[in-house]
Amino acid sequence: MNRKRILVLDGHPGGRSLSGLFTKTYADAAVAAGHDVRHMRLSDMQFDMDFGDGGYKNHKPLEPVLEDFLTSLEWAEHFVVSTPMWWGGLPAKLKGLFDRTLLPGRAFDTRVTKMGMPTPMLTGKTARVILTSDTPMWAMRWLYRRALMHQTTNQIMKFCGLKPTRYTYFSGATNADAPQVSRWSKQLEALGGSAA
Repeated sequence: MNRKRILVLDGHPGGRSLSGLFTKTYADAAVAAGHDVRHMRLSDMQFDMDFGDGGYKNHKPLEPVLEDFLTSLEWAEHFVVSTPMWWGGLPAKLKGLFDRTLLPGRAFDTRVTKMGMPTPMLTGKTARVILTSDTPMWAMRWLYRRALMHQTTNQIMKFCGLKPTRYTYFSGATNADAPQVSRWSKQLEALGGSAA
């Protein structure tokens, strides 16, 4: 087995959610399979979400919990985040986590560019997004053109060097019954065991 270092993030801002269940399921399966896992919960993280007046040359100092997240992301070979889709995007606190931590000098290098684009610094890593929604997949694909997936893949993960980014998409999340949640959890057990 190829043992991997995995950072698993419950990206739901609430303390009890499907995202929390799914990340625990994934993390437990990965640990059982012998992988090194760090499991973090957005709901436990207290920080100022607002980038505010800070700029790339004058950004806010990272709170200890943000430094822990970024250090864990640098350590990891595989990053897994579970999040709901709200209003076609990421929850504000999760977006705030990325806004505050993915900065020049740690996530990308603005001093070295190619065709005007900064050089990614978190290379050699892969990612998986476990996305829950009430939007059917056909609507996500044809009406919304997978906008959230494009943003997360290209303007967050790949921009910083994580690639490829794969998705596990569960729709009908709000009213999912126990058998459906169990089926979804089985999928995540398999993914966690194989660190996929």
